[in-house]
Amino acid sequence: MAVKLHKGFPLLNIRTAFVSLIIVVLMMLWRTTGHYDSYFRRYTSKESARIYIPRHPTKGKPNIIFILADDYGWDDIGYHNLFIRTPNLDSLASEGVKLENYYVQPICSPSREQLMTGRYQIHYGLQHGVIRNDRPHGLPLDEVTLPQQLKKNGYSTYMVGKWHLGFCKKEYMPLHRGFDKFYGFLTGSEDYWTHRRPTNKKGYRGLDLRDQDTPVLDQNGTYSTHLFAQKAAEMIKKHEQTKPMFLYLSFQAVHGPLQVPEEYLKNYMDVRDPIMRTYAAQVTAMDEAVGNVTDALKSGGLWDNTVLIFSTDNGARELAGSNWPLRGWKNTLWEGGVRAVGFVNSNLLEEKGRISDALIHISDWFPTLLRISNGSTSGTKPLDGFDVWDAISIGKTSPRKELLHNIDPFYDAQMISYSAMPHDNIINTSVYAAIRSADWKLLTGYQGAGWMRRRPTYDGFEESADPPDKHLWLFNIRSDPQERTDLSKIHPDIVQDLLEKLARYNKTAVPIFWPDPDRRVNPQLHGDVFGPWL
Repeated sequence: MAVKLHKGFPLLNIRTAFVSLIIVVLMMLWRTTGHYDSYFRRYTSKESARIYIPRHPTKGKPNIIFILADDYGWDDIGYHNLFIRTPNLDSLASEGVKLENYYVQPICSPSREQLMTGRYQIHYGLQHGVIRNDRPHGLPLDEVTLPQQLKKNGYSTYMVGKWHLGFCKKEYMPLHRGFDKFYGFLTGSEDYWTHRRPTNKKGYRGLDLRDQDTPVLDQNGTYSTHLFAQKAAEMIKKHEQTKPMFLYLSFQAVHGPLQVPEEYLKNYMDVRDPIMRTYAAQVTAMDEAVGNVTDALKSGGLWDNTVLIFSTDNGARELAGSNWPLRGWKNTLWEGGVRAVGFVNSNLLEEKGRISDALIHISDWFPTLLRISNGSTSGTKPLDGFDVWDAISIGKTSPRKELLHNIDPFYDAQMISYSAMPHDNIINTSVYAAIRSADWKLLTGYQGAGWMRRRPTYDGFEESADPPDKHLWLFNIRSDPQERTDLSKIHPDIVQDLLEKLARYNKTAVPIFWPDPDRRVNPQLHGDVFGPWL
């Protein structure tokens, strides 16, 4: 039924008018509660009248950018030490969440393996060393990778930079492990300018740079940090925005060799030590590259719905970079080898601009990123990683209470001398291993290493007072992150508990796969290019 309200006005439906009246009344009531004003104070700005609707990452599919630095030390970022200039990394970390209790593996391949699978390396036989370019091995083909799972969930998957997860067969290479696009290199290191390896007189020589499956022959003279940032920006620009994106940017920086464009050395001309000066300049060049990638995300309109993660793969190596005040360096299970620089930046974080002390491991990214992408872990093998998004985003307690650093029985032969211990009925304490449980960390086997600080104000090495045959330590990492006071004799009950935990993990380990070198890898047999040979 329609009613004519006034001459010249259209007829209105009484039901429509009644609903409209109710909406107006509700809006007026809302304004009187104060929620209206607080909402618009939060989601508008002086620069724009645009309203930002809050989005929770579990309800959508954000873009995911994972940036991995190589051999990057704990003390080599501005917010830990102002000596090295990292304005972009400092800003991104300060705007997001700094992960100050975050762990990786002590060398390159294992960190990448655990990022890609969410599983400890003892569970697929890669607990000894890195993937060697002259040995026919790699991340086992029956392991499900993070990009494979994201791709199932509708993501476009891109990789730029260092792979280092095997290439003896094409099935081991990035395009067969879940990535739609790949631009980078396959081995562990190479010359930053020529993209050839090795940089010394040892080993097979050849070019190692690919675009998809095709060797790249025209980039001799292009610095790899610049090249990889440029290629990442191109992939971002060309990305079809109807689909979410996963970009894995794995820099060669700041791995050796020490090479950097002259322009970055100008920032450190007052540093006399050439190694320290060049390393610092490499870090600053990488920092600039990260800034260029984030600029590409912003200019492409992707930043508001992006989760950016920055991580190192292990601590700084012994003769370059600094992990101070942590003990040890790359290739050790001390904190300096495994405690990582890391942070998350995203508008999807519910509590930003803070420091997180949540216990997090690189294997946790697998289930965490699947959760925030609304994906599934269905079809994967049993995971060792935990979903830690709530610990990062809103500061909840981490679900991870324990962390296996590694168990590598191949290293027991490095013991200078060894005397059997009462605990050896639980697990052989000459085996190279480490575990953290709550605030306690136990190490066994030949560990070595002291404290190295490479800074203009103090450049030196502090040796440990441990005897050379020592092969068991216990530390309270919360109160003693520098690992200076061994408490193993004071707390034998905790030692026994952690050794029993190690023994339980060891029962789940598969045999180490460490094949003999294969001469057929020689690039001279394959057009002067590193690539699959089987």
